[in-house]
Amino acid sequence: MENSHGHVSHGQTADSHDSGHGFDTKAIWRTFWILLVITCIELIVGMFIAPRFPHTTKVWFNILYIIFTGAKAFYIIAEFMHLRHEIKNMIMTIAIPALLFIWFIGAFLWDGDSFKNLRNTLDPHHKEATQKPVAPAPAHGTEEHLK
Repeated sequence: MENSHGHVSHGQTADSHDSGHGFDTKAIWRTFWILLVITCIELIVGMFIAPRFPHTTKVWFNILYIIFTGAKAFYIIAEFMHLRHEIKNMIMTIAIPALLFIWFIGAFLWDGDSFKNLRNTLDPHHKEATQKPVAPAPAHGTEEHLK
């Protein structure tokens, strides 16, 4: 379908155009719709459902948000960064250090929270603040001191 000047004519079919580099628009649109649905669910839960529950159930909503965010990250990495089409060793080379980094952040947050709680319970000034205040001794030169 080339003319005499070496240009490709505009009458090509979509099949001959897609066979070049494997650009899959269906997969891109499928990923778009999946990400859109997950994001809409997150917004509906966060704006309309979660506020109706007591504050004590906040942990369960946070776990739900983490799961949804992980699913969105998987689809973005798999489709837009083309990691889905790589060999297993390449995927593990990228995924395992990323998971270790997430564990690293969680471990340091947990350790920091533990240190904060221990410091607050073992700090002598913290214990003084919880006791009854003691009345100050009378100053020199007052009547009580001269008696």
